[in-house]
Amino acid sequence: MPRKPDPFKDTESLITVRDWLRFAVSRFNEAELFFGHGSDNAYDEAAYLILHTLHLPLDRLEPFLDASLTHIEAAQVQKVVERRVKERIPAAYLTHEAWLGEFRFYVDERVIVPRSFIAELLREQLAPWVQDPEAIHNAVDICTGSGCLAILMAHAFPNASVDAVDISKDALEVAKKNVADYGLQDHVHLIQSDLMKKLKGRTYDLIVTNPPYVNAPSMAELPQEYQREPQLALASGKDGLDHIRNILADAPAYLNPGGLLIAEIGHNRDALEAAYPDLPFTWLETSGGDEFVFMLRKEDF
Repeated sequence: MPRKPDPFKDTESLITVRDWLRFAVSRFNEAELFFGHGSDNAYDEAAYLILHTLHLPLDRLEPFLDASLTHIEAAQVQKVVERRVKERIPAAYLTHEAWLGEFRFYVDERVIVPRSFIAELLREQLAPWVQDPEAIHNAVDICTGSGCLAILMAHAFPNASVDAVDISKDALEVAKKNVADYGLQDHVHLIQSDLMKKLKGRTYDLIVTNPPYVNAPSMAELPQEYQREPQLALASGKDGLDHIRNILADAPAYLNPGGLLIAEIGHNRDALEAAYPDLPFTWLETSGGDEFVFMLRKEDF
């Protein structure tokens, strides 16, 4: 069977942003890429990568659709589209940025791409579960990765001192950059620790965590894009609950009276409730439904 021609060897006729957008969408669909790191379809991802590469506003595609690219710009756009297709690199790693709402974070291969339903809840300052945001004085983000949730907590709770904890020194280097970018060095404190092991003597009004929660069968079937992320930040044992078990065991000792634990656990709600039938989990409503994020008060344990 003759080898299929490489479409990236025949791009001379692509002149405008519209041309390159069509080409990118076609290539993404042809390659059956997986989307889940900022967009969920080929068109949105292609538009984002092209606008970012051309240093254009990410929310204004229409005015530029019929603009012609220079030879250098066309080469830059081709390179990013080709890498996305041939290397299956998540878009966020190609652009070194990820967004949670209006917040932009630097990311690279040392951290997973931020994507947490907890970010939605922090935009609302965890209302109605937190009735007075100014009364949150001490908070911690366990498994902080890029530091995104710790930074969102610092904005949501202006009086809070926020600890950002991760076992990975590499991840904390990325978090350090993001904390500095937001000028929060005096409010967000980075701690290298395996979960809560190095937090002895500290207590919190709020513990937030989006820990690894992918079970072994799912890890074996991850799309190539997810395989680009640190497995340390994804895998959590046979049933996906190894990290949350440790967090649930330790959290009561680190919560102040009335304190809250907010945790994201992926698709593991049924397994978690079966493992802890006596814990009164409150499942919080997000754009994905009420199966992914739970809340417990200190008094619930």
